[in-house]
Amino acid sequence: MARIGITLDSAGITLAGHLYIPEQSADGPRPAIVVGHPASGVKEQTAGLYASKLAEKGFVTLTFDAAYQGESGGEPRGLEDPTHRVEDIKAAMSYLTTRPEVDAERIGALGICASGGYVLSATGSDHRVRAAATVSGVDVARLFRLGPDGAQDPAVFQGMLDAAAHARTVEARGEKPHTLPLFPETIEQARELGGEYGAEGFEYYCTPRGQHPRAAKAFDWTSIDKLAAFDAFAAVPLIGQRPLLMILGTRAITAWMGLEAFQKAAGPKRIHWIEGASHVDLYDKEQYVGPAVEQLTDFFTESLV
Repeated sequence: MARIGITLDSAGITLAGHLYIPEQSADGPRPAIVVGHPASGVKEQTAGLYASKLAEKGFVTLTFDAAYQGESGGEPRGLEDPTHRVEDIKAAMSYLTTRPEVDAERIGALGICASGGYVLSATGSDHRVRAAATVSGVDVARLFRLGPDGAQDPAVFQGMLDAAAHARTVEARGEKPHTLPLFPETIEQARELGGEYGAEGFEYYCTPRGQHPRAAKAFDWTSIDKLAAFDAFAAVPLIGQRPLLMILGTRAITAWMGLEAFQKAAGPKRIHWIEGASHVDLYDKEQYVGPAVEQLTDFFTESLV
């Protein structure tokens, strides 16, 4: 398998990506998969892990840093713009259609965590996506508005909107606003604030297990008011008869979002539960990632024909 560094344009912003090309010979252009990373993640983390494993199965895969994040361009840094995240996926689709190794009629999309929601939105509005899959898929807007378990006090997000409005005012006055920290200083604080979900996120992003120097540790506050009215699942019915696979962990506190999206899908669809896996376990733990990749391989092999 070869990994090639590439760049592509997403609505005027240059994205940095990695293209994975299988080593085994092929009779002609191959099926391909766009792989999106979680919110705050970068292409070298779980997205790259899944992309490399799927390339070993014979697919051309492409992962990239979202606009405003990682090695990609865009200001302000650390902006999570849901509309542009969807555009990034479509831009990656466009890039793949130009590659000689890729069959432009056989391209699918895989979203992990927040990119799961973005992939569903992109698939609904871009008919070039022939099949879509998610792993621990969420709508990050719902995550912020309602919390990982859906039971967050509405006052929490209202307070965040207050802070986002204040940040815009500060910037309008020519000052530099504070950013929204995504992680506390210790795993104990993460557990106190967000339970095991918070602790697992800290362990992945802030320890040698999965940390990367370019992964975002804070978001620009304008991310919050951009997320406020976004609905990643609104376009799910538009996926129509294109195949959909959603992979969820049986211990994932966020699984309710995957189930909500699944209920909106009208065409051929399937949920596969990974026994014992939490939301974050599916990022990198081989005992859970391995079975997930096998399911994805079978799904995309059948769907991208």
